[in-house]
Amino acid sequence: MKILVADDDSISRTLMQRTLQKFGYEVILAENGRMAAEILSRSDGPRLALIDWMMPELDGPDLCREVRGFHREGEYVYVVLLTSKQSNEDIVAGLEAGADDYITKPCHPAELRARLHTGCRILSLEEKLVHARDEMLYKATHDALTEIWNRASILSLMKSELERSFRDDAPISILLCDVDHFKRVNDDHGHLVGDLVLQEVAQRLTLAVRSHDAVGRYGGEEFLILLSDCDDSALESRSESLRAAIAATPIAAGRQKLSISVSIGAATCRHWEPGIPIERILDRADTALYRAKAEGRNRTGLAGELTAAWSGS
Repeated sequence: MKILVADDDSISRTLMQRTLQKFGYEVILAENGRMAAEILSRSDGPRLALIDWMMPELDGPDLCREVRGFHREGEYVYVVLLTSKQSNEDIVAGLEAGADDYITKPCHPAELRARLHTGCRILSLEEKLVHARDEMLYKATHDALTEIWNRASILSLMKSELERSFRDDAPISILLCDVDHFKRVNDDHGHLVGDLVLQEVAQRLTLAVRSHDAVGRYGGEEFLILLSDCDDSALESRSESLRAAIAATPIAAGRQKLSISVSIGAATCRHWEPGIPIERILDRADTALYRAKAEGRNRTGLAGELTAAWSGS
């Protein structure tokens, strides 16, 4: 683990560096508080710091306060103050400034090692908690089968994108995609093959859109796609490229290769005023999808552009 040693005395820095290297730490040195603050503010900066109380530019407590003002997402910096001050008032002042622990000079190597080991345990625990939080968030927002946005998340994103579209006076296109004859796939080949088909369709759709677009599982074999900054003139070509991404190559399911296609209902929206139910645009896209399926499937049905006048009616 990397550790920062901040001390304005070069001899003390060198001695501490040698001691910590024997403990197995990768040591980074700073000769004053301002240099230490700059190092600790970096995204890849050390998460463990041993800082002297008395330093030029920023002393130990001031450095602690500055460190606590940093925003390093999920990366807490554990700070140990190195001090010759031994009064209760000074110790309390250092801890209230943001230090996690302190050790008085001259420090015994065994005590130093034990206190730093405590810091490492706390940082390890934080990493586990952050990982668990991220995993729970992912499971709450993503579909378990296809690993794309789930229904609640894609609808929430749709609402946010419509509001952004209104603020920026930019168009957004909504696509509802339905896997053609999916019931037949399940009936003829089994649900495991059906799951493989849904996973592959989700992956192909995700690869076919831009990084700032969004693909979610709307329900069953239906997918909802948000194309930001896509107006009515570009909608048909964008929809057709998505349709072709599915139909162009059969999907391998074990020894079988299945020809799969999707039908798409697409609508572009502009000036969607906040507060207007998103179900209105979803209904328009769904109607266009129904028309595409009625006309033979494996095609796109266009609902046209929805304006503020329509959405408010």
